[in-house]
Amino acid sequence: MNERKRQVLVTAQQLFIEKGFSATSIQDILEESNISKGTFYNYFSSKNECLIAILEYVNEETFVRRREILIGQNLSDKKVLAEQIAIRMHINREQNLFLLFEAIFHSGDDELRDFVKKNHLAELFWLRDRLIDVYGKASAPYALDCAVLLLGMMQHIIHIWTASSKNLSDITELVAYVIRRIDAIVPQLIHSKDLLLDDDVRSTLARNIGDKKGSKDQLLTELNGFHQKLDTNTTSSGLEYLLFLLEELKKDDPRYFLIETISHSFKEVFKTTPHEVEAREIAFKLWNFVDSTNTKE
Repeated sequence: MNERKRQVLVTAQQLFIEKGFSATSIQDILEESNISKGTFYNYFSSKNECLIAILEYVNEETFVRRREILIGQNLSDKKVLAEQIAIRMHINREQNLFLLFEAIFHSGDDELRDFVKKNHLAELFWLRDRLIDVYGKASAPYALDCAVLLLGMMQHIIHIWTASSKNLSDITELVAYVIRRIDAIVPQLIHSKDLLLDDDVRSTLARNIGDKKGSKDQLLTELNGFHQKLDTNTTSSGLEYLLFLLEELKKDDPRYFLIETISHSFKEVFKTTPHEVEAREIAFKLWNFVDSTNTKE
């Protein structure tokens, strides 16, 4: 995504929040962004697609922040998991996304509702996998049940907290509290073998999410394209990280742990540059690729 397109998304998001999604027209976005109708439709096929692109960007930001927390950490550390879960809520607050989700809920638009549904399922399966990291392979059959229970408890506690007019200042503390409740549930489920969401249900839900993981060839194409856009002002470290990632991905047996680490450095070195957005997207795709490869092994 180029910086111009990203700025259009930022402008559209502000309008959707201030005026409401339904009340905001494409013409409003054109005027506020100072772009032509042709430019808008070059980026998005509809207003719906524009909103979906905003939420996709948020998904990527959530993934990247969560992935950065994991670098050098123990996967089974519950404090790390609590921080990762809280990131989604922090981002939703930072960007006033609750208003957008409410607008989607009341819109009656099947396309938007389907997108939010898939997002929710993706969050559940991410949490399922992380719960297995924390509680071990014996918890795997029950991890999706626990993911649903954990998110459900959090949602209702937040509603009650909000209704009582109290300020929920430390979201991580709330998440840690709910994880302590899951601590008591997991051993009991394993012992009793009490299972609600079985393999058939999990498979059906997983098919509804879809697979957005890119291939090695696609990543090499994006990295080469990024390389061609760089100018003489690019820092030597930025170029070194880029060339390392290119060479490592070309190998028959890439060192995924190095790709994981260097991707973070690659993203950081391009911050505050015209290439920041694209570097962040590439890091997101590299981490996704590493995760999917590790899952298969």
